[in-house]
Amino acid sequence: MGLKETLQSDLTEAIRARDELKSGTIRMVLTAITMEEVSGKEARTLTDTEIITVLSREAKKRKEASEAYAEAGRADRADREKAEGEIIALYLPTQLTSEEIEAMIAEAIAETGATGPAGMGLVMKIISPKIAGKADGGSVSGLVKAALTGGKS
Repeated sequence: MGLKETLQSDLTEAIRARDELKSGTIRMVLTAITMEEVSGKEARTLTDTEIITVLSREAKKRKEASEAYAEAGRADRADREKAEGEIIALYLPTQLTSEEIEAMIAEAIAETGATGPAGMGLVMKIISPKIAGKADGGSVSGLVKAALTGGKS
């Protein structure tokens, strides 16, 4: 059973259990997946990898919204956004630890022979497919930059 089918069956369970937060969140995610499927010149079915990309994007939106609400003093909305993010995270692959990411960066630097900031593109090209959905690209980019500049970011 694919990721989309899992989401749809979990939606049915959440509706039966009258869990409004979970059912609403899964509905939003399924809508985002459908929007991605019909965008472009012709409709297509997303692979699980592409669905993970959509889920990652939705989780990031929830995290940013939660932070924005918290800064604005809207703790109730911040908590709801955070809870939605946690539900979405259940469907994402486990996130890589910083040690695992640093090991991957060191391996990629050794593989490419990159030195200095000019080699950042080469390293990111190798690392990006490995971390897709498992780590935030922005933070990984910062770690790669720090590794290539000798810790000075």
